[in-house]
Amino acid sequence: ARERTLSALRAVAGDEGVCVGAALREQHGRDESVHRCRPPDVVVFPRCVEEVSALAKICHHHRLPIIPFGTGTGLEGGVGALKGGVCFSLRKMDQVLDLHQEDFDVTVEPGVTRKGLNSYLRDTGLWFPVDPGADASLCGMAATSASGTNAVRYGTMRENVLNLEVVLADGTVFCTAGRGRRPRKTSAGYNLTNLFVGSEGTLGLLTKATLRLYGLPESTVSAVCSFPSVQAAVDSTVQVLQAGVPIARIEFLDDVMIDACNRFNSLSYPIMPTLFLEFHGSSRSLEEQVTITEEITRENSGSDFSWAEDEETRAQLWKARHDAWYAALALRPGCKAYSTDVCVPLSRLPQIIVETKQDLITNNLTGPIAGHVGDGNFHCIMVLNPEDPEEVKRVHEFTERLARRALAMDGTCTGEHGVGLGKRALLREELGPLAMEVMQGLKATLDPKNLMNPGKSKGHPHQLFSVLSDLVQT
Repeated sequence: ARERTLSALRAVAGDEGVCVGAALREQHGRDESVHRCRPPDVVVFPRCVEEVSALAKICHHHRLPIIPFGTGTGLEGGVGALKGGVCFSLRKMDQVLDLHQEDFDVTVEPGVTRKGLNSYLRDTGLWFPVDPGADASLCGMAATSASGTNAVRYGTMRENVLNLEVVLADGTVFCTAGRGRRPRKTSAGYNLTNLFVGSEGTLGLLTKATLRLYGLPESTVSAVCSFPSVQAAVDSTVQVLQAGVPIARIEFLDDVMIDACNRFNSLSYPIMPTLFLEFHGSSRSLEEQVTITEEITRENSGSDFSWAEDEETRAQLWKARHDAWYAALALRPGCKAYSTDVCVPLSRLPQIIVETKQDLITNNLTGPIAGHVGDGNFHCIMVLNPEDPEEVKRVHEFTERLARRALAMDGTCTGEHGVGLGKRALLREELGPLAMEVMQGLKATLDPKNLMNPGKSKGHPHQLFSVLSDLVQT
């Protein structure tokens, strides 16, 4: 039966489009998370939506799990083939289609990455601003509802996807907003597009995404400012947003993280809670934005700004923030890192950060903090020795406490990384049993055989694998 299935898959994708080699399967069984590798039985490389649909029909007929794969840069183990099956690697579908400059939109296939799209757009005066850090597949970013440092100004993937072409588990192909449609707004029907944004491969394969584009800002200015306390830094952020400053990025690094970044990049920032800021606009509007922001930070006992205008100096200034992950890892060579991802209403941010830092100290854990304060989203980069089960257990218990702290403050356990393997029980706590039932109903309608990324599905949360067991087995 296995050979029959393989030859059916090969008849669609060609011999070179179907792989059963161990190395390739392992490469597609893991992402950049701490979860152990869960390789699929087969990896297929479809070249167009027709092939995706035909391959899905074969999987559906044989009841084989289907796991979509973009660039493997996820942070929550979302690509692991918990029940084996067929991994659909979509990297060969890498065309940018239908760019409409005057309408500020573009349609991309799943192999197109964020940097790939922006380099394609280079001479158009347009760009796609959602920036999760990694050079991720844009359809993968849609599947996890990714965001990043620019979200405070430009929104997350939820706000920037206009339409999706989806292949369901049985091979049905449809467009969530109607084929070819790309209005700036709509009141027509259920919001199917955003049902699939954030669905993490559990409802269908995304084979095209129509995205909203933005004009490249005429000028960009960046700044760094340190504060005597977390409270002062967060108060400044809230006041800047209340003043209507259209800030493009406002990133927080705590003293531990700044210290790590200083060491890693040989920098000399004061070891204090610090904000990294970026402003986009015309030179006149920048002047105004900067004046207001400086006034606010001064009133909150912030240091003088260190400024960067030309691209090179800006890149240097932001290097500290961009390298935060590696700087944190360098604190303990040979260790692994896991990033937490809670997000709370802005007013609760100082309290949760202060309580979290206290928790880290009390439990003797390494967890420098970096966050998108403008969104109330922050990450503790938990650096731990996976060989030490006792430490692994302490980290796991800490991440659960942190998530519950966020839920108690009306927040979420994941702002941008997704549920993946580690947060299925938390998801249930966050949404409650009734919302979970509604989601299970949607899952059952779209994927009655439970073939799409099984074991991850928000519809089947009872199979709880903790990060813990995965870490110990890494």
